[in-house]
Amino acid sequence: MRQGSRGPDAAPAGRFSRLLHLGNVVVDIVLAVPALPERGGDMLASRAETTPGGGFNVMAAAARQGLRAAYAGAHGTGPFGTLARAALAAEGIEVIQPARAGQDTGLVLTIVEASGERTFLTSPGAEATLTAGDLHPVRPAASDAVYVSGYSLVHDSNRAALLGWLPRLGEQNLLFFDPGPLAGSIPAGALAAVLDQADWLTCNAREAAVLTGAADPRAAAAALAGRTGRSQVLVRTGPDGCLIARPGAGVVHVPGFPVRVRDTNGAGDAHSGVFIAALAAGAAGPAAARIANAAAALSVTRRGPATAPTRDELARFLATA
Repeated sequence: MRQGSRGPDAAPAGRFSRLLHLGNVVVDIVLAVPALPERGGDMLASRAETTPGGGFNVMAAAARQGLRAAYAGAHGTGPFGTLARAALAAEGIEVIQPARAGQDTGLVLTIVEASGERTFLTSPGAEATLTAGDLHPVRPAASDAVYVSGYSLVHDSNRAALLGWLPRLGEQNLLFFDPGPLAGSIPAGALAAVLDQADWLTCNAREAAVLTGAADPRAAAAALAGRTGRSQVLVRTGPDGCLIARPGAGVVHVPGFPVRVRDTNGAGDAHSGVFIAALAAGAAGPAAARIANAAAALSVTRRGPATAPTRDELARFLATA
């Protein structure tokens, strides 16, 4: 078991050079609507798109900033699996597992309202069938940062595989944990086990409230930092930016960047991927969070889930912000 606590500079320059993602790549079927229909009603969509999403968005965001990424999750052989692998290859992301014969990658029906708010309906597929045997040959290198999603922890097979694999991590590895929208469905024992090992817990304000019962994001961030014992906590607060909390220390607000919002789908993933890449490049937590805030701001000005900026786009935005 990895124990102890990190200082404020959790990832000095050269600390890690690859993101090993153990979450779930899925395919998003995105529908843009004026508003959610009433129960039992219908609503005409103004736009429809089928695109890779879920863990793909985080890895793509990191890869576009120059950080190598590898996907160690499961994926299927059907049309959605083929679409997901093509997108991973286009971003230069390594795929570690062979495709699951006879299964397809799962889908998420993503409804985006005119305000930019998004709502998910998830149908799991091959990505929810990861086993201990799949992870047995996956050996984390000393230069790897590891990413775990709460989506994995709600699937029985993935949860057992991950909880058996995580003790392989050494003190040289950084573990990032994002509980995701299903944070309230994660079994308490699994949640505690991952929090005990995580170096960074990242989530949005709603998820922080679900995990702590505290409606105020600052109070929730402080409570989460107290629960983890070793983790630094980042709570995304939308246009306001984000909060960073450490065990035994205060909560720091990192302001966001005002932009015109078109679509919030994928903004949190863009934030996470760019934040990890900034840490890998040597930035301390608050500086990395500011860069991630800028990436999320650019992301919401674009339609679609995988809208994280490239390194050059982000540099230009920061230079003029």
